[in-house]
Amino acid sequence: MTTAAPHIAIIGAGIGGLAAALRLSYAGCRVTVLERHAGPGGKMRTLPTIAGDVDAGPTVLTMKSVFEDLFADAGLRLEDHVTLQAEDILARHFWRDGKVLDLMRDAAHSGENVARAFGSSGAEEFTAFCQQTDHLFDAFDGPMIRSAQPSLAELALTVAKSPKLLRAMRPLSTLTQSLNRHFTDPRLAQLFARYATYVGGLPTQSPSLLSLIWQAENQGVWYVKGGMHQLAKSIVNAARGFGTEFVYNAHVTRIKTQDGSVCAVQTEDTRYAVDAVLFNGDPNALQTGLLGPTIEQAVNKGMTTPRSLSANVMSFAAIPKGVDLAAHNVFFARDPQSEYAPLARGQQQRDPTLYICAQDRFGGATPDGPERFEIILNSPPNNKNAAPSKKETEQCQTLILQQLDQFGLDFSPQPAPDTLTMTRHFAQLFPASHGSLYGRSPHGMMAAFKRPSARSKVKGLYLAGGGTHPGAGVPMATLSGAHAAAAILSDLTST
Repeated sequence: MTTAAPHIAIIGAGIGGLAAALRLSYAGCRVTVLERHAGPGGKMRTLPTIAGDVDAGPTVLTMKSVFEDLFADAGLRLEDHVTLQAEDILARHFWRDGKVLDLMRDAAHSGENVARAFGSSGAEEFTAFCQQTDHLFDAFDGPMIRSAQPSLAELALTVAKSPKLLRAMRPLSTLTQSLNRHFTDPRLAQLFARYATYVGGLPTQSPSLLSLIWQAENQGVWYVKGGMHQLAKSIVNAARGFGTEFVYNAHVTRIKTQDGSVCAVQTEDTRYAVDAVLFNGDPNALQTGLLGPTIEQAVNKGMTTPRSLSANVMSFAAIPKGVDLAAHNVFFARDPQSEYAPLARGQQQRDPTLYICAQDRFGGATPDGPERFEIILNSPPNNKNAAPSKKETEQCQTLILQQLDQFGLDFSPQPAPDTLTMTRHFAQLFPASHGSLYGRSPHGMMAAFKRPSARSKVKGLYLAGGGTHPGAGVPMATLSGAHAAAAILSDLTST
């Protein structure tokens, strides 16, 4: 007599849920992925344009080994499922005074570019910064980033083995303070301070340790052929090969429990009896009771608040004029000392830094005709559920276009207000998120220990996604899904 395979329901087809689905189905579980939207990817969204679908979410793929491991653990090869190409130019950076800096895949080339733009002293400071952050990244990759459960004791042991590490961490400094002491030129400090926003933080309030985020990019940036959404599709196809069922437009209304353990998932029209549930969404949705009162205590309140940054995202196709763009571009605010103060007050900046992804310029291409673009403007979270008004979208459009005009960049045709996905839109797309795109704020030295991990406080309920350890970003959310799958398989075999 054969034993039925355990049935696992995964709520949410974001990258964390997809990673878990692949691992669990490969291990022999019966996996059902329930997604409220019409397709997979979560924040890896696309929108239609006259030049084809454009990315409207993450645009940068780093830490390639995470995805190689994901496929290898299922007996597959990443390169057989998705085409990746390393980018020579990591990003092109623009300042109002006309200074332009390309940071490159080749470290020596980056150093030469920094020397030309900021002199020999700037290059020396850059080299020292790279060495320092590389040391930090290597030290924290194992005990923090790739560990299923971050341990303060293990971290202390790691630091104790290398006294230089504590000095590099600068535990009593914010990222802004640390960078201002390290770099003579405030523009270089401004450049690397921006990496705090990659995980939804303000550099003025984030720990100096977040400088290591630069190393994730410095170790390589890859272009996904067809756009980032193709990565999600490739994992879906691989998981389907092992029997995973994907149900789209499925609005989950309840996670049900019996005798303190998860027993079923209820959508608007179907009840799924399950052995375990993986919630791949913002943990705040559980805590606020959106999926039922019996699981409100699944995570502690301090694990979901305060909230991280949101964004206003413009996705469109047009012909650019006036500026030579790379695939990844950053246009910096005029004043690096005050640019984040409005966000700290919960207000939109009037002089913001803008990021532009020129999706059709990967690999150094310079296409003819309309190109696909994504522009990201950081914004504060917002707990209002109503869509933004026409006036608000028009004001945001004007702010973005006027800011880029100061650098000489224009588009033909100019992107309309309806190309914007704003903070309140994200709040509607991702329930209980307040529009926050990165889960809990990374502010404070202990923030990394305050995120929920894979096992919740409710038996049989597990967590994955950017709001769960190890945090925000495509590689991190992927790791969270792998951690959750490992926890589920371990608990199933021990019961």
